[in-house]
Amino acid sequence: MSGRFISFEGIDGCGKSTQATLLAEHLTDRGIAVERTREPGGTAVGEGIRAALLASDSVTPVAEAHLFAAARAELVATVICPALQAGRWVVCDRFIDSSLTYQGVARGLGIDAIWDLNRGAIGDCLPDLTILLTISMDEATSRRGAQLDRIEREGQQFQRRVAQGYAMLAERFPERIVAVDGNGAVEVVQQRVIEAVDA
Repeated sequence: MSGRFISFEGIDGCGKSTQATLLAEHLTDRGIAVERTREPGGTAVGEGIRAALLASDSVTPVAEAHLFAAARAELVATVICPALQAGRWVVCDRFIDSSLTYQGVARGLGIDAIWDLNRGAIGDCLPDLTILLTISMDEATSRRGAQLDRIEREGQQFQRRVAQGYAMLAERFPERIVAVDGNGAVEVVQQRVIEAVDA
């Protein structure tokens, strides 16, 4: 049985971390071997980059983009590709679409420029399916709580640009990105995610 690669995307507070965990548990219950990981992170190098990126007061957009790509390169080489080659499924909280959206669109660096930057980092390793959780801005804000990282503190105007970026990507890659309504109870959203994966 060959492995499958599923990523979760969406604005901050959309519930993707929760839904990624629930999907990994659901697949495991069905007898599927699953590697659950996240971006940036998932490796010692990636977690170090994550801590630096999210805790810093200021990072230039170009430096931010390169750091995310570096963390991604390590994750693909040491976690994602080996898992897929071993026949395991990979469920990842964020992947390249986050960079295309956050740095490419919201930071204004351009989707194509960020894509080119990441080609060496991921090679031909793209998700088989990307679940894009869509949610109202007010609901996402209420879910984020009080402890916010540097990116989450940038406010609703930035998050609106991120949401616009994801909408652009969904149109550009309809064969891979599936929008799932992230509003409502966790269990309701989970069922929508399972249906999208089963499809």
